[in-house]
Amino acid sequence: MTRKRIGILGGNFNPVHHAHLMMADQVAQQLDLDKVYLMPEYIPPHIDMKETISAEHRLAMLELAVSQNPRLAIEPLEIDRQGISYTYDSIQILKAQNPDTDYFFIIGSDMVDYLPKWHKIDELIEKVTFVAVRRTTDVKATSYPIKWIDLPLMTLSSTAIRQMFAEGIEPKYLLPNSVIDYIKKNQLYD
Repeated sequence: MTRKRIGILGGNFNPVHHAHLMMADQVAQQLDLDKVYLMPEYIPPHIDMKETISAEHRLAMLELAVSQNPRLAIEPLEIDRQGISYTYDSIQILKAQNPDTDYFFIIGSDMVDYLPKWHKIDELIEKVTFVAVRRTTDVKATSYPIKWIDLPLMTLSSTAIRQMFAEGIEPKYLLPNSVIDYIKKNQLYD
């Protein structure tokens, strides 16, 4: 029996943009994954709580963003479960539901420094393969087992995109047109 190879890219996706989509798609191709699921968090587990828009809007934007790519899909587990979104808890549930699957958890290189602070990180690294995508040229070494993927550097951030909308600047080519249209129609970042 062949095991499935599934990638998970977690995040707030407020909003989803082309760097998220490129990371997910390229990791899927380079690691020969069956699919990569974008998994929006419900409440970020970070100490510095982020302001975010409703889960309904974030899911709708993700659906628009992945609709044209058969390698990508959405995993709404953390939204459905609600509460604080700990990766360890989500992976426990996914592995119980899909015992025939190997999971690859995708993070940006900026998150590697935070791994020691992750909830149950020592148990989590036994359950998934961490895949880190370089987001800058400044990447520090880590003692955690990580598979590194090199992609064209994109320092694009959701924060910068929200700021552009607030300033009346349309972030053309930074996120899918369908997502831009959705944001404008729903006046999400005015």
